Amino acid sequence: MEFKKIFIDGPLVIQPDVYGDHRGYFFESYSSQKFADGGLDVDFLQDNQSMSHKGVLRGLHFQRPPHDQGKLVRVISGSVQDVIVDIRIGSPTYGKSYSIVLTGENKTMFWVPPGFAHGFCTLEDHTVFSYKCTDLYHVESEGGLMYNDPLLNIDWMLNEVELSGKDKDYPSFSDFVSPFTL
Repeated sequence: MEFKKIFIDGPLVIQPDVYGDHRGYFFESYSSQKFADGGLDVDFLQDNQSMSHKGVLRGLHFQRPPHDQGKLVRVISGSVQDVIVDIRIGSPTYGKSYSIVLTGENKTMFWVPPGFAHGFCTLEDHTVFSYKCTDLYHVESEGGLMYNDPLLNIDWMLNEVELSGKDKDYPSFSDFVSPFTL
């Protein structure tokens, strides 16, 4: 299992060792020992899974402390453009985003620590997205940012997306007061 840093401190791209033959494939999607060896000594409390058709955008979401969540995300089938935004006040990359394509074929996983807004857009029909969380869902702690805010300058791969009512009403980055500090 390979753990790769990105230009923003904290998140990691994780490439599992995949063993395939004529029958299919096998890989470990999580091992507490391997994750600790890779610098991620975390406890997961909740697993979530969603299925979406092409063009569904979910995000940009986070949970405020003390119920902030780290997420280990991956795609089981289909593909997504996965995006994070650093919302940690004092971070040299505050307000910067990072995008990665996760697919059922590449089996790449992405670690999103607390202090980041997270979202994804499905690039194929019947995309199944899975994520492990370090805290339970807490409705009073949820928050988000407008996915297409010009200040964030996120280059979404699809021009037309479908949003939930909640995701349409998130504030712009200029009106956002972050609950996270570095």
